[in-house]
This record gives sequence, structure tokens and C-alpha cells, in this order.
Amino acid sequence: MNAIDAQHVQLTYADGTEAVTDVSLEIPEGEFFGFLGANGAGKTTTIKVLVTLLEPTAGSVTVNGHDVETEPRAVRESIGYMAQETSIDGELTARENVRFACEAYGVSADGRSERIEELLDLVDLADVADKQAKDFSGGMKKRLDVATALVHEPPIVFLDEPTTGLDPKARNRLWEYFERINERGTTVFLTTQYLEEADQLCDRLSVIRGGEIVASGSPDELKRRIGGAVLDVEFADADDETLERAREVAADAGVFEDADVEVTDDGLSVRSASARRHGTDLLVALNDAGFSVTGFNVRDPTLDDVFLAITGEGLDEGEDAAEAEVAE
Repeated sequence: MNAIDAQHVQLTYADGTEAVTDVSLEIPEGEFFGFLGANGAGKTTTIKVLVTLLEPTAGSVTVNGHDVETEPRAVRESIGYMAQETSIDGELTARENVRFACEAYGVSADGRSERIEELLDLVDLADVADKQAKDFSGGMKKRLDVATALVHEPPIVFLDEPTTGLDPKARNRLWEYFERINERGTTVFLTTQYLEEADQLCDRLSVIRGGEIVASGSPDELKRRIGGAVLDVEFADADDETLERAREVAADAGVFEDADVEVTDDGLSVRSASARRHGTDLLVALNDAGFSVTGFNVRDPTLDDVFLAITGEGLDEGEDAAEAEVAE
């Protein structure tokens, strides 16, 4: 049985905006599934349809065998959902927030206290369990929100960018927990801005662009799909004019038959099936053209490369002011 079965889902807002144009997903029970896309691609809208917060304009969706339009309550009772925006009550303590979630989801009173302590320890809030959440940093509130979404150990958990803004230690701890509940059979539906996270955790991924699925497969399958290796070149002088001239040399040197050359912050990234064989030839061509090369590396493709190749744009991995604000 599929935990999630969505067929040709569309959602158009009242103002005419087509947020989701054609999304079909079949996610087996127990899968750790990743959903990737740039901001505005339709990720969060799709999740809100799956968790019954929005009704699809067209298409059909079942979650745990329940239709999201005709059985929304049954869907909600069988899932855990962590939105991008935290939903904790600032007037309650951390322990009271988790206890309230336990009561709302019908967690047995017999095991409730143990479950609360387990989750507070998991998200590293045991030491501040009796302090009001309104005094917490953004990162602490995010961790508490994770705990409240997991109290009832649902068969499916929807995690909409759950670790954005967390420091690496807290992020890795949650990764371990997500892996553990998945190993016990929980289906996990994850959206993330951290491609390393998707690569490490997910059995399978789908990439959404402009409201429709443009690629699906395991992380390794998607990496193989773009082919070859990636050659990274760094220059001593990395101003815009120098980088554009270097890109032209790399593209026109005749070293690669199938090169895809992109300008990076301090050099070039060249994807090609023959990158390993002819990388040194490109280095010679750049040196002959007068460029001072300070770094040169051939590597296997990453999900960053896959995302860039599929969508034509990078995925913001959260290294911005918003992250700095909550990473405490």
C-alpha cells in the first residue's frame, strides 16, 4: 500500500496564481522521501494539500488510504506535520507545549510523562523544560516544534524544512532521530534547503519546478542522470570580467565535446562525461590564455549539481540572516 498517492494534483489560488500545475506522487509505506525545489516552486503548497490545509483544484490524493477531501479528519489523525512556521505557545513552558500536543493527539496518559521527557531530551531542551517558550531563541523554538509534531508517533510525518536555522550539532541529532523512526517503519516526507540532508537521508527524491515534477529517483540515480564528473577551477583573480572570459575559454577550447560550464563565486564548474580524461587539457588552455589557476579538482556530481542541471538555478541552503537569527 502507498502511504501517499497523489495523481495529477493542481492548485490555483483565488487570484489566479497556479501554484501547483501537475504533481503526481506514489510514496510507499516506510519510504524516506525528499521533495526539493527552489522558493516558489510549489513545495509548501503541495504539502498543504497532502495534510488537508488546502483543497486541490483538480486531481486526487489519498494519505494512509484516506481521501484528503472526503476524509480530512482521518488524514489529520494519522499524520504528523511540522510547518516552516513554528506553532508553539509562547506562554507555555517547553514541557507544557509537549504535554498539550500529547493531549491533543490522544497519547496514552500511562506513557505520556516518559514520552515528554524523551522528546525534550531529543531536541536538547531538557535543561529549560520549565521555562516559557516566549523567552526561547528562534532555534530553540524550532526544536520544540519538532518535538510537538512527533508526540503521537504517527505512521507518516511531514517535515517542511525542519532543520533550517539549527546549528550542525542539533541538525545531526534530528537527522539521527528521523532515520531511527524511519527504520521503525514511519514514512517521512521531507522538504529541505540542505541538499546534504536529502542526500544522506532520502531513499528517493522528486524535484518540483514551476508547480510540476521535473525529475524523480534515488539520489544516486539523479547524480548518474547528469553524467560524468564535475571539474572545479578556482582563479586568483575572480572578478566578473575575468570569470566570464574564463568561461568563454573553457567553452570554446574544444577540450570537451559535451561540457556544461557554469561560473561560480571564485571560478568555474565544468560538468562533462570526459572531465576526468581531459581536465588537465583545460588547465593547459586556461594557463595559455593567461589565467592564474589556484585550485583544480575533479569530483563526482553532488545533489547541488543535479539541482542546478535540472532547474537551471541553485537552491538556497539557508546561509543567510534568517539562519543566523535562529541558530542558537
